[in-house]
This record gives sequence, C-alpha cells and structure tokens, in this order.
Amino acid sequence: MNSNLLELKEQLKKELTDNILPFWSEKMIDIGNGGFYGQIKGDGQLVSKADKGGILNARILWSFSSAYLQEKNPLYLEMANRAKDFILNHFFDPEFGGTYWTISFEGKPVDTKKQIYSQAFFIYAFTEHFRATGDESSLQIAIELFRMIEKRSFDHELNGYFEAYSRDWQLLEDLRLSEKDENEKKTMNTHLHILEAYTNLYRVWNDDELANKLRNLILIFTEKIVNQNTFHLDLFFDENWNTKSTIISYGHDIEASWLIDEAAGVLGDQELLADVQKTCIQIAEAACEGLQPDGSLVYELDKGHLDTDRHWWVNAEGVVGFLNAFELTGDHEWLEKSLNCWKYIKDNLIDTEKGEWFWSISDDGTVNGNGDKAGFWKCPYHNSRMCLEVMMRD
Repeated sequence: MNSNLLELKEQLKKELTDNILPFWSEKMIDIGNGGFYGQIKGDGQLVSKADKGGILNARILWSFSSAYLQEKNPLYLEMANRAKDFILNHFFDPEFGGTYWTISFEGKPVDTKKQIYSQAFFIYAFTEHFRATGDESSLQIAIELFRMIEKRSFDHELNGYFEAYSRDWQLLEDLRLSEKDENEKKTMNTHLHILEAYTNLYRVWNDDELANKLRNLILIFTEKIVNQNTFHLDLFFDENWNTKSTIISYGHDIEASWLIDEAAGVLGDQELLADVQKTCIQIAEAACEGLQPDGSLVYELDKGHLDTDRHWWVNAEGVVGFLNAFELTGDHEWLEKSLNCWKYIKDNLIDTEKGEWFWSISDDGTVNGNGDKAGFWKCPYHNSRMCLEVMMRD
C-alpha cells in the first residue's frame, strides 16, 4: 500500500478514537433525560434543554454502530445501544408509523412531520446497528421503514420520492429540510440519502424489491439529477423533474461521486457499475472546481456568487471522494487531493482545545462562531464516516 495512504489511515484512526467519538461519548450524554443532548454551541456552551433532532440521533446511532463494527470497543456498543433505545422510546410514532422530526429535551414530540430524508437516516442507522451487533430487531425496523417509504413517498407516476408529510402522512405545503432550501417536491439531497440507506440495507437483506428500488435510484441520479452538461448535481426539482435551482454544491458533488459508486458496487451489476463509475469520475472532476490552493473545498456557487466558507462536512467528503476517485483510476493526483483536503482539516477545522470540529472556516481563516459544535445538523457522521471509510479501504 502507498505509504502516504497508510499514514492517512493511521491519522484518521487516531482522529476518530482520540477526538471525534470521545467528544460525543463524554460531553453529549444526557443523564437526566436519556439519550444525548440536543446542542453544544460553537463556543462549547451546552444547551441542555435544546430540542433533540431525529437526524442527530440517527447519525449518532450510525456512527457508534459503525465504529463498533470496525473497532469492537465496548464503549462504542454501549453508546450505540443507548442511541437505539432512546430512539425507539421517543422518536417512533406509535399511531401513524415513521419517526418524528424533533422531540423536546425531555423526549416529548415537538415537530411530528415525517421528512423522508430523516426516515432514510433511520434505515441507514438501524441497518448499521444490525451489521455491528446481529440484533435482528434492528434489521426488522430498517425493513419496516423501507416499506413505509415505498408505500408513502414513492411517485409511481413520475418516479422518485416526495419530500415531506404531516404526522398522518398528508403531503405538506412546506417541504423544506431547512430554511436555505427551495420548497420543491423532489430534491437531490433526499434521494442521495435514500440511496445511501438502501445501499446499506441491501448489504444485509437481498430482497428483490429492494434491489429494483436501489437500481432505480442509481438511474435517477445518472439520468435526472446529474446535469449532463456540467456533471454537477442539480439540487431541486418539481414533481416532473424540471430543475428548479442554479446552486452548485461542491460537497454534495464529491459525496455523491463515491456514494453512487458504492451503491452500484453493492448492487453487484457489473455492467451498470462500469457505466456508473465513468459518471462518478466526471462528478468528482466537476467538484474540483471548488478546490482551493490550500487544498480545501469551498461550499457552493450560485449565479456567479462563490461562498468560500470551508465547511466541516464538505471537506470530510472531499477526503473520501477524492480517495475513491484515486481507487477507480489509479491516478495519484486524486490521492494528492485527498491528502491535501485532510491536511486542511487537520490544520484548520479540528478544534484541538475543546474537541470535535468547527462548523466552518471563512476565507480569511476565521472560525465561524455561530455554527454548532454539536446540534441538529452537526453530528458525528461526516467526519466519523470519513475516518471509518478510509480505515477500511485497501
């Protein structure tokens, strides 16, 4: 193995086990109310009564399950089981099925909408818990959520998945994941994480319907979501798949470049895989438009305006996506991009004083003080997954 890659693997293992996971297991456990706290601000201040997000809790479950799968540290199993038990007791809707968007710090439902993005993350997380522990109940939960998404969200007429529903599964007027998103019925982001979830589930459950749905999702990306002129991802669509956004998201580009490849590889159709891998390289090449001389990836471009902030998750995905492109092509320039991205993270985004990573760094090197250290969207997922992905690759 390349000596630089060996060193990268060693450094990322140390980052995972000495910084990222200890932050979550030591600072985020909510002893009084169960589970994990909902927020720590960028300055390290704990918000003990913050609402608890479904995304955050699903990602905690995935991260500790995946870490236990690789490292067999009993503490990681304890954390994964803690997350699973809390999720089952508080996030699942006993009347209408699916999971709530947010609950209070005490575990009571706050926002009961059924965002399909969130349901997909619970499939991803419970599948990983099954892979790590062999707990059949986790696999059954993931399968039930898969069937629910197919029943409730799949568009049988025009293909794809609708975004968001009320507690009793009525399509919402406001479908957005967050305030910065366009209010459209179909999005790249939700489809990417359904793809990710179904890929993980297919690893352990070789169901014919799931295989067909996974193949369909791969083709949705290659035929509808990947812009055939630029090879960036289009982000927002109406129900007829007309593009409704001009934003280029470099982080999603590079993330998709390896997740689509992974999905096709797990599916196991070699002809499809060969076609997909060509597209994945083109997506990675498009993402390189966001690379900076310091090795980092900037956030996004919209109508000529470049948002030059260096976000934690964008650069974590850069490390994996560029490494994946190296493995597909053998071109060492891709490996250099991955290593340079990690060097930027190491020198700038990791908080060596208070643990975890900063939300983002501005172009002049200033830390974004408004971004959470842990919160609804700041979770041990992109950075822990970066470490785990690199650690397990040959």
